[in-house]
Amino acid sequence: MPRNFFTLMRSSAPAATDVPAATRSGHGTPPPNWTAEAATGVHLDASLEAVRHEITEEVDTALQLRDVSAFYGDFQAIDRMSMPIPRNRVTALIGPSGCGKSTLLRCCNRMNDLIPGARMDGEIEFEGRNLLDPNIDAVEVRRRIGMVFQKPNPFPKSIYENVAFGARINGYSGDMDRLVEDALRRAALWDEVRDELDKSGLALSGGQQQRLCIARAIAVQPEIILMDEPASALDPVATLKIEDLMRELAEEYTIVVVTHNMQQAGRVSDYTAFLLAGEERVGRLVEFGPTQDIFTNPLDQRTEDYITGRYG
Repeated sequence: MPRNFFTLMRSSAPAATDVPAATRSGHGTPPPNWTAEAATGVHLDASLEAVRHEITEEVDTALQLRDVSAFYGDFQAIDRMSMPIPRNRVTALIGPSGCGKSTLLRCCNRMNDLIPGARMDGEIEFEGRNLLDPNIDAVEVRRRIGMVFQKPNPFPKSIYENVAFGARINGYSGDMDRLVEDALRRAALWDEVRDELDKSGLALSGGQQQRLCIARAIAVQPEIILMDEPASALDPVATLKIEDLMRELAEEYTIVVVTHNMQQAGRVSDYTAFLLAGEERVGRLVEFGPTQDIFTNPLDQRTEDYITGRYG
């Protein structure tokens, strides 16, 4: 992937304070049409580029999003989002409710295809092919780009069958016992359930159910795992286990996680994308870069306001 993709592109979007963030940070001057009145409230100009921080590490790209838009019938949910998803890293999508985080996540493995009236524009490049091309097999996309939802959704089957189910219907013909054990080990669940694999997955605790769903996703051998607020319904202990697991899984998989928890995003992610919707409720990318840069030196005032809890 060309390194210059990450070259800083300064946003001329009016910031939500009396001085644009780019000016305060020494990155530029206010745009000619900027006024203090225009800076009041949340304003997103659809013609403006998002701010992207410079990346200093050598990094490959698992997914490349280019001008991705999504619609539910006549309603536009997200507008022209472009950013890379670095390979074997954790990328967090943050932003207020309704800014399109889950929609963007679901675009990445064609889950939105299952919603009547939904459609997507733009490109999501994966291994040189556009995943949004209608000629691409969406089922195969979902096998290679797995999904873990906000609420644990184990099947009403045994722990063993929960893990084996996806692999079996995808034609796996190897040692199923070994596959199940390996998936449960990678999901940090094996030691807790090894002696009760015939137990219903629904009988596990909430945190265990979520790790079982992660094991189920791993069992079909994806390259990318999408997680939509995977710990939002869990207690602090279970949440910590999921966070530790995300860091471990990033050694073998690319992780994209939606979270409303700023501390969680700061703890687990390598890169962060901040999304925001204006009064028209269309989500747009405001800022993308290494998590440390986003949290310690945001280039857009709206990013700083959201991270520090001033709005959203």
